[in-house]
Amino acid sequence: MHGGTQAGWLLMALCAVSGAYCLLRARTGTPRERRTARSEALMGFGMAAMAVPAAVLSPPNWAWAVYAVLFGAAAVRALRPALCGGHHLHHLVGSLAMVYMAVTMAPAVMGSGGGGHAGHGAAGAGGVPLLTGTLLAYYAVYVLGTAGRLLPAAASVPADGTGPTGRKAGSGGPGAGGAGGGADGGPEMATACRLTMGIGMFAMLLTL
Repeated sequence: MHGGTQAGWLLMALCAVSGAYCLLRARTGTPRERRTARSEALMGFGMAAMAVPAAVLSPPNWAWAVYAVLFGAAAVRALRPALCGGHHLHHLVGSLAMVYMAVTMAPAVMGSGGGGHAGHGAAGAGGVPLLTGTLLAYYAVYVLGTAGRLLPAAASVPADGTGPTGRKAGSGGPGAGGAGGGADGGPEMATACRLTMGIGMFAMLLTL
């Protein structure tokens, strides 16, 4: 993206770590959970690739077409599950947003004479302000809602580290190693990764 170098590195690192964690989650769970984790991993790594600072790597012009085709296919794949609503609908919006950013950036890259990311500064002219604003509003609401879901979980653990049942947080007992306390970090970590990618998508849309 065309932000500052340090911000680009930070965004790339956060998205890459989120994508790697989603790959770890894809090893366990139900088929539906593994499919969701793989979709989120693809999103994380795709965002990380887009966030590489311009001073480090200027992708070839055809890379944006690859992004558009890849996430277009992901959007088509998510279309049917998205009819049921829930997180699948969010995956569909995210895939379409990635296609939109790739298509928007491609003319700027070509117009810069092969300058890669350096041409992104003019990418705003290629975007649709209303669509960009709608996506920004969506991700702002998504980030706030996701952050809100994490707060009660943190507040429910008293200072002595015991949970509502008096058991130490992270100790054994019923449910340990399951959805809430396994090696994958439980649902809170999955939610934190989604929050990170939501923030990253918001930041990337701001640069259009």
